[in-house]
Amino acid sequence: MADTKKDIRALTKEQIREFFVKNGDKAFRGNQVYEWLWQKGAHSFADMTNLSKETRQMLEDGFVINHIKVDQMQRSSDGTIKNAIKLHDSLIVESVLIPNPTRTTACVSSQVGCSLDCKFCATARLKRMRNLNPDEIYDQVVVIDNESRLYHNRPLSNIVFMGMGEPLMNYNNVLKAIDKITSPEGLGMSPKRIVVSTSGVPKMIKKMADDEVKFKLAVSLHSAIDEVRDTIMPFNKTFPLKDLREALVYWYEKTKNRITYEYVVWKGINDQRKDVDALVQFCKFAPSKVNIIEYNPIDDGMFQQANSEAITMYQRVLEENNITVTIRRSRGKDIDAACGQLANKN
Repeated sequence: MADTKKDIRALTKEQIREFFVKNGDKAFRGNQVYEWLWQKGAHSFADMTNLSKETRQMLEDGFVINHIKVDQMQRSSDGTIKNAIKLHDSLIVESVLIPNPTRTTACVSSQVGCSLDCKFCATARLKRMRNLNPDEIYDQVVVIDNESRLYHNRPLSNIVFMGMGEPLMNYNNVLKAIDKITSPEGLGMSPKRIVVSTSGVPKMIKKMADDEVKFKLAVSLHSAIDEVRDTIMPFNKTFPLKDLREALVYWYEKTKNRITYEYVVWKGINDQRKDVDALVQFCKFAPSKVNIIEYNPIDDGMFQQANSEAITMYQRVLEENNITVTIRRSRGKDIDAACGQLANKN
């Protein structure tokens, strides 16, 4: 039965080489299969045309390739593409291609649903169903790279782990996926073009620093005042700002990579001068920059985009304190592909 077969992409190259030697074949056959699986993105053993029919049948008998399928693709008026991705067990995650004049960014998911409970995020309402495997994360990137070449005539240039899920709660699989994405035997992308965004899990931020990762770190912050952050991101009670701050200082000391804070300003929640002042103080512990992100409503009256005066105040005060700030306009709102909107509505 198919479901008792092992997914061949869970094996290392060495293990695939050993499989062939055990079955009386040459070890280099494993290299060929590995290249088909990762560099060439084969969806079936039948695609592996430089292998004999017998070899392909032997692989078919022993293994499966649990490849993702694009269940639905939506294109926004601004060129953004949202993919509803069907996994081998019929669960769905979403990933997004975000184009701009000079680059194409893939926003990928790391969990089905999410482990955390941010009140403003549609994904958090789904709760975590399971972690994605490394190959399922990798496949999302391959799909978006193909779409980028097809619709924008250029390869994918950047990857952000800002889709569904908390990447640091699926740490090992996310790191394995990034290893494949950056390996010459995979997609060969530079780790400097990859950003992993976390809501702030101090222990795992320190672990990343200890593991000497080469990608960039973003933190979904939204308030530098515990009482405010507790109400919008209840897990902050478990991981308070002082623990987060200590982990981020540790991260910077180890990696020398500055931190990006993702920040949404909401009306009546974090739109006062005291909120900006707290953010300024938080930014001073380690070199950082702030991305102020336009809010995308998720049918909820509690959270509403702050007025433009509040955004202007944030920008002015941060700049006066020599903190780099960027105002990010949302893309793909018309197809629910913008920040915080990924929730498998369709």
